Amino acid sequence: IGHLLGTDPVGRDMLSRLIYGAQVSLIIAFTAPILSLLLGVTLGICAGYFRGKVDATIGILVDSILAFPNIIAIIAILYFLGPTLLNMILVLGFFGMVADLRVARANTILYSEREFVLTARALGASNIRIMIMELLPNVIIPVLALAIIGMSRVIVIEGILSFLGVGLPPPEPTWGKMISEGYVEMASSPHITFLPAAAMFFTILSFNLIGDRLRTLT
Repeated sequence: IGHLLGTDPVGRDMLSRLIYGAQVSLIIAFTAPILSLLLGVTLGICAGYFRGKVDATIGILVDSILAFPNIIAIIAILYFLGPTLLNMILVLGFFGMVADLRVARANTILYSEREFVLTARALGASNIRIMIMELLPNVIIPVLALAIIGMSRVIVIEGILSFLGVGLPPPEPTWGKMISEGYVEMASSPHITFLPAAAMFFTILSFNLIGDRLRTLT
């Protein structure tokens, strides 16, 4: 009585845990992609604008990130640094910047030879001013659409980490940890697993639909 969605094996209300778990999952979902966007756009614009050695150096960084399975690297880093909220945001933000970087670099190369950039350069504008005032407004729009889709990816990775026991430590609730805790009670109490899984599914679906819509508008 009084528990709309039931309780978990130790008697905690599932609805309240879903709500508190949503707070943690959404904090990570919003902050990590923003960090990825900042890193990716900054490095992508620098690579696409300066080309040459700058582009090659940043390319080596991207290839190094892609050369090693990200989920294993994230688990190893969190194991040594500790699975705190800040560490998780920083690690997910760093490894998630590759897609943003590539899109920003490609669009920078596309726009760097346009008339408005050449005009700004002819008028004596500095490289920093050209990158911020001329290139950034054109580069940021497609990257924003990608960042929104990246929010769903971050939620999935956080769920995987929590399921594997590398997520945030107790008593902090997350959807992934709730799924992991309910896994052993699947036969007798399937709602413990399916409720957070359903919340994660609909949240990820919403982010993907918003991102796809924004991408079509750009």
